[in-house]
Amino acid sequence: MTLRREAFLDHVKERGEYGTPGEAERAARVVLALLGAHLVGEVRAQLAARLPEDFALILLNPLQSAEPLPPERFVRATAAWIEGATEQTATWDVSAVLSTVSDTAGDGLLGQILLQLPAGYDLLFGRPQPT
Repeated sequence: MTLRREAFLDHVKERGEYGTPGEAERAARVVLALLGAHLVGEVRAQLAARLPEDFALILLNPLQSAEPLPPERFVRATAAWIEGATEQTATWDVSAVLSTVSDTAGDGLLGQILLQLPAGYDLLFGRPQPT
């Protein structure tokens, strides 16, 4: 089931404690563009099908990444794409968006997503995995 745009942004806004929907949207656009560069094939398509259309298109047309970024570099890349962001605020942005994505994806798809990402992303999605 696809989440409505307003509901998706409301979740991101609440989790990120953003003052405006625009701030939540900015974070969502950057994080989903970076995430899309790390996902391939059916997993990316399944996640896109659960996102609001404009965010699905961002995921399906990602920023380019030469290699999968470890979680720390993913956060740094997010900070680089958000004007005025620091690594600390970017961690907050990534967490707000990816925890919303996690809820939208559900456990089964999230497990498949995590298999395509370097170790440590489970924490960014707010779903620590047993070691």
